[in-house]
Amino acid sequence: MSKNRWSRREVLRVGWSGAVVPLVLPRSVLGFGGVPGANETVNVGIIGLGGRARALVNESRGIPDMRVVAVCDCFQPAVDRFIADLGQDRGWRGYDDFQEMLDKEKLDAVMVVTTTHARAWVTAHVMQRGIHVYIEKPMCLTVAEGRYLVNAARRYKVVTQVGTQQRSMPINNWASDLVKNGAIGKVRVVLAPNFVGPLQWPGKPERPLPPGGRANWWDVWLNQAQYRPYHPELHHNWAAWWDYDGGGLCYGVTGWGTHSYDQIQRALGTDDTGPVEILLEEPVKDSPTGRYAEMVEEDETRLDYLIRLAKPVVGPRAKMRMWYANGTELRLHLDGDWGPGLGAIFIGEKGKIEINRNKIASNPKEIVNSPENPGPITKPETQYHIENWIQGIKTGQRCNADVEIGHRSTTLCLLVNIVREVGRVGERLRWDPVAERFTNCEEANKSSYMDRERRKGYELPPLT
Repeated sequence: MSKNRWSRREVLRVGWSGAVVPLVLPRSVLGFGGVPGANETVNVGIIGLGGRARALVNESRGIPDMRVVAVCDCFQPAVDRFIADLGQDRGWRGYDDFQEMLDKEKLDAVMVVTTTHARAWVTAHVMQRGIHVYIEKPMCLTVAEGRYLVNAARRYKVVTQVGTQQRSMPINNWASDLVKNGAIGKVRVVLAPNFVGPLQWPGKPERPLPPGGRANWWDVWLNQAQYRPYHPELHHNWAAWWDYDGGGLCYGVTGWGTHSYDQIQRALGTDDTGPVEILLEEPVKDSPTGRYAEMVEEDETRLDYLIRLAKPVVGPRAKMRMWYANGTELRLHLDGDWGPGLGAIFIGEKGKIEINRNKIASNPKEIVNSPENPGPITKPETQYHIENWIQGIKTGQRCNADVEIGHRSTTLCLLVNIVREVGRVGERLRWDPVAERFTNCEEANKSSYMDRERRKGYELPPLT
């Protein structure tokens, strides 16, 4: 068997058992561009210290040649809690100003795990210093931000990885390569969940601002978004709101939707492009808080309750279809609580394949039971997404989910929000994935998910 092909037995044996020994690069591999060589440690900082940052720290434990040395959040209590919970006796230094951290620490790489609306701005300043970056998904809030980050990574020659970790899972690679290699013939239709979008902030009364260390922490937290007085639902449940995310609830467009659409892009072999036509099939309901917000007025804890349930009970649910240039149709029809919430169902001329996180099924069963993949398959050297990034830093190899790949998958999510926002039911909107513009709808080109005005002081820096 060719060394670049895996058998089904190999894939299932490796899977996600947790028993795989992390890869140690051979000492003969040299560093590039002044970054650490294979026999040196990559010093890493973390910016943004919420729940996802905690998960990434736990996922990175035991990765060879990686060391977290400093952490930062504009809200000082978050820094203190993070170090107390995860960094005791590890020598981490804490900051509430990421620029100060970048000035004082000798960092090779940074993990940006901020709120989505601040992510591109922070990442841009990290890249400007030639520091490699891991960007939590979704990597950006707008199409323009995504393209900017792609250009910045090229300009400053930094190694990037976006947090769509299914790209590093062996079973998901096997499954998507089955589709890409023609195991079900030409793909006619892809069925994906109908992920919900963001809510409009209903304008709740101001609450007392908790002490956060630096006096202007709330202004810094708001970043590019318009100024609003403090409210805990903004601060803690930011992923639900239009100004700060694209629908980051579990069953939201830029929540689990990012993983699902990223899986689709990989399986279809469209990592450098996207759909060319989009059809909204039903209207988006109006509501008192804005066209996008089907608010469920229960009590002050309703968002926490909804997030815990992970049910798509709020937000726009308008179904739509998309078409790629080769005629493959993507239908966003499946209810969020049924089917492959982190993947899709691919229907081809010879059968069907369903891909979900670490899961694959087919009809007929023989498609996935075959001992061989019909074509070349990606064989990742590690199943750990963060370690793949560290390897990229040390070798110069392209990571499994760099910014170009991440940008294209995120754009697919943003297109859902844009088309729902415009609301032209029954009209096919044409998207140019090269120019990244709509060719027959200027209203869509003016969407705030294409680009938006940034608050003074939080403009993206020029690429010098």
